[in-house]
Amino acid sequence: MDPVIVVGAGPVGLALALALARHEVPSIVLDEGAGVCPEGPRTVVLGDDSTTLLTRLGYTRAASDAARWDTFGIWRRRSEVLRLALDETPVLHLPQHRLQRGLRDAVTATPLIQLSPLSRVIELDQDRDGVSVRTQHTQDGTHTWWRGSHLVGCDGARSGVRRLLKIRFPGRPAVDRHAVATVRVDLPFPGEARIHREPPWRGDREAAARPLPDGLWRLDWRLPPGRPAPTAPVDPHATWPGIVTGDTLLTRVNSTLTGWCGELPKYELLAAADHTYQQRLAARFRVGRCFLAGDAAHLHGALGMQNLVDGLRDADNLSWRLALAWHLHSGGPQPGGSLLDGYEAERRGAVGARLRAVDQAMPLLRPLRGWQQTRRSLLTGSFRKHAPLLADGQLGTGRFGGAPAYPAAPSGVPGRVPVQRGARRGTALTERLPATAPGVLVPDVPVVTMEGSADFLRARLGAGFLLLLVAPGTAVWSSQHWLSAGLMPQLAEVAAALPVPAEVLVTERYPGAEPHTVLLVRPDGHLVGTTHGCHAEDLQTLADRARGGPASLTGAES
Repeated sequence: MDPVIVVGAGPVGLALALALARHEVPSIVLDEGAGVCPEGPRTVVLGDDSTTLLTRLGYTRAASDAARWDTFGIWRRRSEVLRLALDETPVLHLPQHRLQRGLRDAVTATPLIQLSPLSRVIELDQDRDGVSVRTQHTQDGTHTWWRGSHLVGCDGARSGVRRLLKIRFPGRPAVDRHAVATVRVDLPFPGEARIHREPPWRGDREAAARPLPDGLWRLDWRLPPGRPAPTAPVDPHATWPGIVTGDTLLTRVNSTLTGWCGELPKYELLAAADHTYQQRLAARFRVGRCFLAGDAAHLHGALGMQNLVDGLRDADNLSWRLALAWHLHSGGPQPGGSLLDGYEAERRGAVGARLRAVDQAMPLLRPLRGWQQTRRSLLTGSFRKHAPLLADGQLGTGRFGGAPAYPAAPSGVPGRVPVQRGARRGTALTERLPATAPGVLVPDVPVVTMEGSADFLRARLGAGFLLLLVAPGTAVWSSQHWLSAGLMPQLAEVAAALPVPAEVLVTERYPGAEPHTVLLVRPDGHLVGTTHGCHAEDLQTLADRARGGPASLTGAES
């Protein structure tokens, strides 16, 4: 069986290759670049689910690469509007180049992954059995043909794979525009991420500060709509190449730091950029055996949304589907015809729901102009009421960043779940379903394996399905007494007979689940469904549902 071809060695492409390797699927990563991860002002905010995913993929440097936020605050003029303590919802903030380097190190140490730098994809052709790709070496111009079972384009916003597949990429080219700078400075609110709307110093509509590791901060300023200003001369003495040091930027940095510190502190400007956020969604995520993921499939970022995090969710969702389709040639039962179609249905639906949420929230969170802005300012509590929505985008929660619920959501639309109304002041407005609702991301509860070792549920994800039995008392009695008693032997037999690889786990308690409930969990952590007790036929039905229907006689996953 040919390996899976991954085009693009950014964080999403590398994460996908590592996820496939966890399923024992080989891959070839074609990278147009030379393998160097340049430093720059781009950063990423990781929530608990994203951090857990990266850890199980082999990224072990989160503690050293990232800064942990203790508090998130929103200010308007001279008043604090919202303050969130992040003790129970850890948020990590790290430069994107550090994440990419850590993932590349993990890829280099994985024998199932072949990394080919300086390889630009210029032609692809697919047939019933696989995909053929022709690449051009970006230095000597030589051509190479590659053969794969499937192909995934993770090659960014200007995706060559998307162009070769003739997939449209409609959307809005300028939703939000920001100036961004990375600064080494001591600010008087260490560990706190802050958004300051209409700050008391003149000239800025909105300024933000987000701590990074090693005493660095990412500073953001929301700019008026329009085209980016001409690029200022490059400073040859800058620590990072490509730094923009125009007078406007330096004035903005000086006034913002003075406003927060009372006087201008000593600082070092390391990198800067003028970035326009687009809002685009590919018309299709799949054409035959070819797929799109990450920036090649969608672009967003307004209101603090994290496109990279959604790209990692793409990789997590697609990897287990490709693994099932790939392993069917090893003699296992063939998946149903909708297995790979489910990737587009779930991920495109989830990202589309986020884009719609931004369109709905933008008028509430962006001040109007002229007399309308003055009138809005006179409405007491208007901004305070909607400030939690702004926190959702920055923290990766709610409609703007939280893990989506997939097709089993009550609305029937993938990724769209009902909004919880009446959130308390000072808490982020989130969208929550019960932990037992099909399609939700399961909570990270403590579990015990069949070998008697203790672990956490999300740490067991990524290698197969999970059968989780809720059995109160397992934390009190020694595992040697109950692993061979009750439902355990029967559950082990059922797991072995399922058409998907499955591991049996036991937990003392699970939110909303009664004793003796059995939960079937997908490799990406989303719940397939539950049964009460060990009913082989019901679990078989759930497994068939997860794999796209009953076993296919034609193997039509081409």
